[in-house]
Amino acid sequence: MEFTDVTAREFDALVEEALDAVPAELAGLVRNVVVLVEDEAPDDDPDLLGYYDGLALTERPANHSGALPDRILLFRRPLIEMCEDRDHLVEEIGITVVHEIAHHFGIDDRRLHDLGYA
Repeated sequence: MEFTDVTAREFDALVEEALDAVPAELAGLVRNVVVLVEDEAPDDDPDLLGYYDGLALTERPANHSGALPDRILLFRRPLIEMCEDRDHLVEEIGITVVHEIAHHFGIDDRRLHDLGYA
């Protein structure tokens, strides 16, 4: 079996582990967000590993109640294809999860790059 044959179930379990690794103090501040896994990134950016679809906490109006949840999307195939083994995949999923959660808090790509999460 090749490494690229990671099943959707195995991948989902790795995403859950990455989410569980987010410090409780940080995870407790995440509001109205769902994390979803999709097989492929959009056609306009097939190398995209993840995407935050929503309104950052820093941009939300005071009364944001009743709004649909923001979404963090992780793209399984691009993540698997960029990694040479399971350890690398675990690392990249963790980095991508933190990267997208950071967008939820209003941290931009430039700052994430400076912090090593881009």
